[in-house]
Amino acid sequence: MTNQIEDEFNAEDAILSKRIDFPLVWLLPIIALLVSAWLIYKSASEKGLVITIDFPTAEGLEVDKTKIRYLDVDVGKVTSISINDDLKTIRVTAQMSSGATNFLKENTNFWVVKPQVGLSGISGLTTLLSGSYIELTPGKGESKLHFTGLTSPPIVKSHVDGKQYILETGNIGSIRPGTPIHFLGIPAGEVLSQKLSDAANAIQLTVYINAPYDGFVRKNTRFWIDGGIDLSAGADGFKVRTGPLISLLSGGIAFRTSTKDSIADIKPENSVFQLYDTYDESTQITYTNTLKYVMHFKGSVRGLTEGAPVQLRGIPIGRVTDIKLELDKKTAEIRVPVIVELEPDRIGSINQDIKVSDEDVMEQLIKKGLRAQLQTGSLVTGQLLIDLDFHPESKHVANLNHHNGLPEFPTVTSSFEEFTHSAQMIMDKLAKLPLDKLTDEANHTLSALQDTSKAATAMLNTANGTLETAKITLGTASSTIKSAQGVLSNLEPGSNGYYEFHKLLQELTKTASSMKQLADYLEQHPESLIRGKEEE
Repeated sequence: MTNQIEDEFNAEDAILSKRIDFPLVWLLPIIALLVSAWLIYKSASEKGLVITIDFPTAEGLEVDKTKIRYLDVDVGKVTSISINDDLKTIRVTAQMSSGATNFLKENTNFWVVKPQVGLSGISGLTTLLSGSYIELTPGKGESKLHFTGLTSPPIVKSHVDGKQYILETGNIGSIRPGTPIHFLGIPAGEVLSQKLSDAANAIQLTVYINAPYDGFVRKNTRFWIDGGIDLSAGADGFKVRTGPLISLLSGGIAFRTSTKDSIADIKPENSVFQLYDTYDESTQITYTNTLKYVMHFKGSVRGLTEGAPVQLRGIPIGRVTDIKLELDKKTAEIRVPVIVELEPDRIGSINQDIKVSDEDVMEQLIKKGLRAQLQTGSLVTGQLLIDLDFHPESKHVANLNHHNGLPEFPTVTSSFEEFTHSAQMIMDKLAKLPLDKLTDEANHTLSALQDTSKAATAMLNTANGTLETAKITLGTASSTIKSAQGVLSNLEPGSNGYYEFHKLLQELTKTASSMKQLADYLEQHPESLIRGKEEE
């Protein structure tokens, strides 16, 4: 019985021992399997789509090393590089991360980032140490897995706020994609692209203005080409304007906003603006109400150019729009019609009459003597302008053969032409004078003057001798005067000479008295000279 119980107990121990002795080594493969499954799941969940990108060259790209980045965050990696069937481009296959799925749209751009120097500055310096990488900018549209890479970085990245606008011009100069745009000297945007307009009469520039400067692109905003140094010569002389240094080196565009505009006048994206060649052109006010006339000036119009101002008593009221040269084959007459565009809105008016048009007012002014005259705007540049003023004495003869139907504006001779004409008349009169005879007479006169000069020279020599003699005579007279002064000094009162002289005078007086008595006696008794004096 006891043995039976022990056998049963051993049997239960054996059964229990069998359950407890389950091989624990199998737990390790199970755990490894679970970890591997988790890693595979994690890797699969982190992986995104596989895309392909075509580039013109594989420069700087390496398999399993070159990253794809957006905002300096890795969103993919290059897995293979191959040559396309066209043998002109290469195809890059890249494994994207799961978070980059929303970036893969139709307008998504890819390009290789490497060290580059451009108009907008130096970029990609970090790749000197880390190597090149592929940058992307998310786009919009439907999902896409095959892309064509850009050969150069886009000017504006998608994360930069702003607006695009269109500028039209007939001359872009040194403007290229990447050319900076300034607002009050502050960098505010860049040129994206350029193309010919549909009508092939202008060049359209697509520009991007960054925020917040896009808020200053309004109804009356003006864009102009800013070349750094703007030197212009016109009827007003020389003008010099300077811009930012970058514009001096590579050219640029600047814009300004009118003070009349408000926030409500902000223009929407893709609005079209005119690009002016200079700052001065951008400051000119555009008037829709204009009057066109043709003017005929006598003589040369050299120095008068298109765009020259037309002013009334010094105030601009229009400009020259065209200058032509015409030949009348019937009369063989050469004329130079000058087309001008007057802007009546520049002239303030009072006592307005709706019934009287601008053409009627101008016709009345012409009847009162309003005439056009060429004047020199600057002696330095020689540029001419047209000045309007009243010349009541001038008569206007209407010309029925107007240029292309335009009314003729009467003109008068310029002051310079009048001066030239007067000078020519004087020269003609001088040419008619008998200059040969006048020359001969002048020669005879000069010969007579030479003879007179010789005689005058001889007289001067004689006068010199006389002066020498006069000097000797004056010397002798001086000695006589000195002797007289010595004699007179002996006749001073109190001196012996004075006493002797006084005594001499008394004796002479007595002698004179005796002679007078003798003369009286002889006059009474002349016979005494013969007979002698009678005795008393």
